[in-house]
Amino acid sequence: MNKIFSDADAALFDVTDGVTILAGGFGLCGNPENCIDALVRKGVRDLTLVSNNCGVDGKGLGKVLQNGQVRKMIASYVGENKTFERMFLEGKLEVELCPQGTLAERMRAAGAGIPAFFTPTGYGTVRAEGREVRVFPDRLGRERHYILETALSGDYAFVKAWKGDRFGNLMFRKTSRNFNPVMALAATTVIAEPEHILPVGAIPPDAVKTPGVLIDHIVSRAA
Repeated sequence: MNKIFSDADAALFDVTDGVTILAGGFGLCGNPENCIDALVRKGVRDLTLVSNNCGVDGKGLGKVLQNGQVRKMIASYVGENKTFERMFLEGKLEVELCPQGTLAERMRAAGAGIPAFFTPTGYGTVRAEGREVRVFPDRLGRERHYILETALSGDYAFVKAWKGDRFGNLMFRKTSRNFNPVMALAATTVIAEPEHILPVGAIPPDAVKTPGVLIDHIVSRAA
């Protein structure tokens, strides 16, 4: 039950070329910094990254992008990153823009075993192109158009937590609660990076946001 690895490099031992990685964070807040740095050192290529954004030049996931490791980016916000802009315009990076709430719900759906769902978000925009559209009544009984979105899962999830224990029970705080918890639901292998590792039992059961059953590897020290 002890899932703790000595460092992020050890925790990422089985990450290979071509995998899909869900990376937590919102802007540069709540990023799994050590896992990102270890990914750069490992040098695997042809990655699909799923995150709210791709960091900025030289920070966060921007480091992975600058290192030429990313084939595709699925994100909500891609501003403030000149490398991202240049690679996209040069045809070196495949990009899928997804509304923020839809992105989170796609991963939550994957964790719940829901293959697809309908949402009004994105109807009438380029997001709806090529997607099934249906009409349903809203909560007030008015007809409204909805588009079909599919669940989104990953081979790995890198999540940053506030506190954790050796079993992998996690607590999050503030902005890190936006995407990290749902990403822990949606990946085959979940690597957690807590700021503080507490003794088992120190986290009250009703304070656990992500239970240890979802966590595979734990990075022993976080920046």
